[in-house]
Amino acid sequence: MATSHTPAPLPLPNLTVQQLEYLVAVSRADTWADAAAAVGVSPSALSQGLAELERRVGVRIFEREGRRRVIAASARQVLAHAEAVVARTHDLARWSAAVRTGSSGQVRLGMIDAAALHHCADALRRFRRDRAQVDLHLTVGPSAGLLADLSRAALDLVVCVAPPAPVDNVTLTDLLVEPLRAYAPPGADLTRPPATWGPWVTFPQGSHSRHLIATAVARAGAPFHVVAESHQPEVLREMVRLGLGWTVLPVVQAESGDEPMVPARVRPLAERTLVLARRADTVHDPAAAELAAALAAT
Repeated sequence: MATSHTPAPLPLPNLTVQQLEYLVAVSRADTWADAAAAVGVSPSALSQGLAELERRVGVRIFEREGRRRVIAASARQVLAHAEAVVARTHDLARWSAAVRTGSSGQVRLGMIDAAALHHCADALRRFRRDRAQVDLHLTVGPSAGLLADLSRAALDLVVCVAPPAPVDNVTLTDLLVEPLRAYAPPGADLTRPPATWGPWVTFPQGSHSRHLIATAVARAGAPFHVVAESHQPEVLREMVRLGLGWTVLPVVQAESGDEPMVPARVRPLAERTLVLARRADTVHDPAAAELAAALAAT
């Protein structure tokens, strides 16, 4: 009678969080000396720890690039594992400190400009008033960059435009839907058919809003010939006023302030969804969870 045997499990490499933290530090610093300073050790201690990590993993992690040692392309999986472990360990440390002290030290929040300046401003003011002991660190930037920082655990929460595809290890909660309207330069003939609209000034390639806008413009039957780009809606507004081209912007940003823009059409050309993004596999800090609930109620 034939018998089956369960293969013996592979022995796990005896890695330390400190070794993995060294690897993450090297990946983010300009020099090994900067990486050593970031983790509070000498360059020689850093080098020894990484040599031991390489030995225990059993694959080549570093290669020479001139006189520099850089992370080998074949070791990207090791770096991804290190980033995940270090991020979760930091989360656990922050959570345990919050439980012990009944407070939390810092919440790192990333937002696109429309959320920070318009949609979520009141919620942020209330949170700062009610949790004055929490260090709320706010980063304002484009959606793609904020999600990348969230994925590598440089941020705790992000409010951004919904990405066109799911992001690994990130959960998204819809917050609100905002309309996007088309705006023409001063003196433009607004009776022109969409086929004659443009040229366009808009967000850069890779922007989530740019993806939505390009799709909407094409759906309207207009050519999408882009002559200028900027991540900042205020800059795009000025480009339109200077006559450089048409644009599509969120209504809250285009039609606010002392000189609101006049839409080419009242009906929105498109809509975009703003979401609250959090890492899925983490221990959530109590203050971060409280802020997430406040933002979700916006």
